[in-house]
Amino acid sequence: MKLILFLLPVFSFSQNSIDKNYLLGRFDPATDTRFVQLNSKVAKGSALNGFLRKETHQAFQKMAAAAEKEGIHLVIISATRNFYSQKDIWENKWTGKRMVEGKNLTTVTDLKERARLIMLYSSMPGTSRHHWGTDMDLNSLDNNYFEKDEGLKIYQWLTAHAPEYGFCQPYTNKSHGRTGYEEEKWHWSYLPLSKIFLDEYQKQITYTDIIGFEGSEQAQAVSSIENYVNGVACH
Repeated sequence: MKLILFLLPVFSFSQNSIDKNYLLGRFDPATDTRFVQLNSKVAKGSALNGFLRKETHQAFQKMAAAAEKEGIHLVIISATRNFYSQKDIWENKWTGKRMVEGKNLTTVTDLKERARLIMLYSSMPGTSRHHWGTDMDLNSLDNNYFEKDEGLKIYQWLTAHAPEYGFCQPYTNKSHGRTGYEEEKWHWSYLPLSKIFLDEYQKQITYTDIIGFEGSEQAQAVSSIENYVNGVACH
């Protein structure tokens, strides 16, 4: 068997260049020169006119072009979500404006359990990898889509080839002991950057930083840093 080596870019940042506000998503990617706006060539739906880190965007374009040659169409449906975007998602679920698994969570009076139910698939503001511009959701937000027909072909191509372009699936099946969010076959992360940001998050962020939204007092109760931020399959 011929061994093929893929040389991925290595990025280096000083700790001072990665501040807490960035790690927590408290910035506007639209005014940040490190980000690029997405267009209809790579994105659709809510991701259209959204943003990614320039490095992530470049790597995705290369991956998508390679996939297209094999009849696999990759499209971004969710990209960077800063703290404020994530807060909207979280609080809509927390207050019952948006159902979770068909349930109005205001009926759940145990607030730790309410937070846990939201965190099956959604992050607390300040704890999401989508803050960093390194992570994206592709094609569908339904695991079942990736288990047959076109979706299965897409997922098989990604699992086989995405690492060649620096991408990994952070939220895999939990049968091997991974903690935190449920499996997300649609969620892919640009590891050359996200590894750096995860390392810095672990060094700089504590529970005193996870504030400013309804239910934030449950962050430590559900171990949102230990079990969710750190609960990834690739790092």
